[in-house]
Amino acid sequence: MSDTANDGVLAQNRVRTLAALTLPAILIGVVSALILFGLDEAAALLQHLLWDDLPGAVGVNPDSGWWIFGILTLTGAAVGLITRFVPGHGGPDSAESELAESALPIGVIPSLAAAAVLGLAGGVSLGPENPIIAINAAVLTVLVGRFFPRVPGKLIVGMTIAGTVGALFGTPVAAALLFTGIVGSTAGAGALFDKLFLPLVAAGAGAVVMNLLGGTLLDISVPAADSVNGWDILAAMIIAPLAAGFGLLGVFAFRWAHRVFHRLSNPVLFTTLGGALLGLLGVIGGPITLFKGAEESGELLATPGQPFGTLLLLAVIKLCALVIAAAAGFRGGRIFPSVFIGVAFGLAAGALVPDVPVSVVVSAAVLGLVLAVARDGWMALFIAVVITGDVAVTALLCLAVLPAWLVVTNAPHMLAADDGGGHGHGHGGGSGSPAGGPEPRPGTG
Repeated sequence: MSDTANDGVLAQNRVRTLAALTLPAILIGVVSALILFGLDEAAALLQHLLWDDLPGAVGVNPDSGWWIFGILTLTGAAVGLITRFVPGHGGPDSAESELAESALPIGVIPSLAAAAVLGLAGGVSLGPENPIIAINAAVLTVLVGRFFPRVPGKLIVGMTIAGTVGALFGTPVAAALLFTGIVGSTAGAGALFDKLFLPLVAAGAGAVVMNLLGGTLLDISVPAADSVNGWDILAAMIIAPLAAGFGLLGVFAFRWAHRVFHRLSNPVLFTTLGGALLGLLGVIGGPITLFKGAEESGELLATPGQPFGTLLLLAVIKLCALVIAAAAGFRGGRIFPSVFIGVAFGLAAGALVPDVPVSVVVSAAVLGLVLAVARDGWMALFIAVVITGDVAVTALLCLAVLPAWLVVTNAPHMLAADDGGGHGHGHGGGSGSPAGGPEPRPGTG
């Protein structure tokens, strides 16, 4: 058979494989969004109970310092009890893993879901992304494996990450950028989109379902800039690396804090201590510095004109809260609190340079913060663009990401096991990631 004929057969097999796997990819995206929505709704109901119904029933102000301190301390104790005594022990510590390298045993999921919901509802400064990806990967590995037994487990996990990321942000674009970085180094031009095809299907399905259920979890509106000039570009290229450097302070502090907390050995002790410290920070910073930070970022942007010192203090408190929450054994992700820190830092910078549009200072700061904490340039750029929704600022951010990347590229990741050097621990973990697309196999499905 000629080379041309061989190429035709391989192409036909590849098309057949992708077509056969489209249905499980859609299923993965839909289920990922439904589980995310359910977990977020459960956390919202518990949050309403803890911060509205319960204080109303006993006649206290939920914004009072002692209530904030008490709820967060009890939240820490409850999460500690789950991770110490409940079967599954709350799953892997979010400080020691990023995304989902492989599917967890299904028996771990109830304790992980309980720990995540308690943290989200109790005011802990972490987002839902790490736990929900792990939960979805475990559930969907079992579900898809039952109905589509020939789909590789590694591919299921990869599509689950894409479907969940699409649902989290209400668009498949974030997943496309994330997976481009993961698979791009090992794929040729044609093969690259083959590997992106199924993750995009899953991400699109997850995004559509989540939008039908109520939309993205990151719904922030920043006033658009009328235009940008050379000074705005210069400001963004200064603010983004400064914000990245500020975020790296938290990364280095996290590595020290994780060692200190875990010297206590017993998770009940160190999560309770972590909850108490988060309570003290909440007393200082107020309710706006609690929770994952998505709605709170919108509140901060809705109250313009705050002084530089106040805004910088909010950024410092939230960064400290993120470090403690991540180091003290709570289950959760860091993207959402990083956005709040970036918004506060950007508004603080805007107070010093009031002539620069808010969309420029905020998006540049969010870009730098997310880049430092998540260490994924595509994800940081996507979130910064989504926050502004301003086409004029997009090109500016593509320049601002360059000096910010130079600041973070050799620093350690925000992971307990990372000894520095910036290799192989972030979201774009290389070809060994579970995100890889399918290798064409004749007859799959």
